[in-house]
Amino acid sequence: MELPIKDRITAGRALAKAMANYRDRQDLLVLALPRGGVPVAYELAEALHAPLDLMLVRKLGSPGQQELAMGAIASGGVRVLNEELVSYLHVSEETLEKVAVREQKELERRERAYRGDRPWPEILGKCVILVDDGVATGATMRVAIKALRKQNPKEVVVAVPVAPPDTIEVLRREADDVVCLAMPEPFTAIGLWYVNFSQVSDEEVTEQLERAWKP
Repeated sequence: MELPIKDRITAGRALAKAMANYRDRQDLLVLALPRGGVPVAYELAEALHAPLDLMLVRKLGSPGQQELAMGAIASGGVRVLNEELVSYLHVSEETLEKVAVREQKELERRERAYRGDRPWPEILGKCVILVDDGVATGATMRVAIKALRKQNPKEVVVAVPVAPPDTIEVLRREADDVVCLAMPEPFTAIGLWYVNFSQVSDEEVTEQLERAWKP
């Protein structure tokens, strides 16, 4: 894929072309990691003729460096920690718990805001494609994979437009398939590889989900 990527819509359409072999599978489910993954996943789900829903995960940002993930949490109380980083930064258990509690509240707020009382999709026996607008450390995606595995899907597939090669290597060991369009080095940050990487609002997420869920 040509870098920088124009925007998330372009990224989603490019992923759809790369994943044409998944189109029209009856067991397919596309799950977006909000918020940035939603516009990407919307385009992918439309092209593959697959239902779209969410995988709610929150990064545990390091004290003073929010973009640096100490780990992540997902619905259902699943947590993955980067033990090396926690140790290197000398993050206390108390500080870690404070961050986790704050992010758990935000995760629950997003569940209510985005999904209301809509029932969660059936995961058992499905081929689930997890989509984000990119991954850096992979902590958020790894916790998403771990949370999904607890629900016995048939396959877990990771689909991202851009990521560093070493993170993709890790994800390949944990997912059944990984589709990544570009793996630049040095990586630094996801936003560097997009022309337009403006923040996706809650309203945009809700609007796209409502469009996808129309009968």
